[in-house]
Amino acid sequence: MNQRVGQGDRHRAIGKVCPMAQSGMMEGRGAVVIGGHSGFGESIAERFVAEGAHVVIAGRRRAVVDEKAAEIGAIGFGCDITDDEQVAALVADAAAALADRGATVHSVVNCAGHEQSTLIADLTPERLRSMHAVQLDGAIYCMRHFGNALRELGEGSFVSISSLTAQNPMPGLTAYASAKAGVEYATKIAAVEYGPAGVRFNCIAPSLIETPMTARTFTNPAAIQTLEELTPLRRMGASSDVAAAALYLCSDMGAFVTGQTICVDGGASLLMLPSAQMFADVGRRWAEAQATAGAE
Repeated sequence: MNQRVGQGDRHRAIGKVCPMAQSGMMEGRGAVVIGGHSGFGESIAERFVAEGAHVVIAGRRRAVVDEKAAEIGAIGFGCDITDDEQVAALVADAAAALADRGATVHSVVNCAGHEQSTLIADLTPERLRSMHAVQLDGAIYCMRHFGNALRELGEGSFVSISSLTAQNPMPGLTAYASAKAGVEYATKIAAVEYGPAGVRFNCIAPSLIETPMTARTFTNPAAIQTLEELTPLRRMGASSDVAAAALYLCSDMGAFVTGQTICVDGGASLLMLPSAQMFADVGRRWAEAQATAGAE
């Protein structure tokens, strides 16, 4: 493996096992992490627990939610966010469960979602609806119901997980990226509407970071090298980087931040997303470097 790819692997490992030291910034507060059983949500839930929060995690697959909740000392609930009534029920259930621990819902992070690449030419109404049902409609259901609950309390933070693809176009992601762009704009409106009640709304837009949803990309060393070359910090991020951003936005450190999208991307948003031609070029260079190394 050439030097650039090796550095990326090392940086990704560091990001996963060495998050910033815990300082109790969420001590005693209640937090709900939707999708907290996997990927970014899992890292956020773990970080919030480590910071002293009482955490509720929710997701459509109740069995895996309960397993993760038991592992980290959180509370698990099933919820399909495409169903408005289930979201409303989650708000009530989470509030009751946290009250039993002497806490109230102070912070909410919505990480629910999935990605499916489809060119516009092949984008059927069914695929578009299924993507937007989770990424846009469900996200707004969560913003509405939790936003109303936080307004009743007179304070709180709601964070949505967006994506760099909402800002930098990439073929095949019309359904996914348009939904994320919609969430970013809805976040600005929510910040204006709920701000007078002391409730903050923000987004985190990560670049491509390894999670179960993106794992297939990280089996290809040439793809990793391409992404690193288009990232000013010249390394891949980790889910712990996203968790740190969520902690900032949900703690008192971010108390005067609302209506914003924070890019957790090593500066990648300053450049461009990789094209098929870029992947091919780096793949060729990587193969040539491997062949040269093998001949030495």
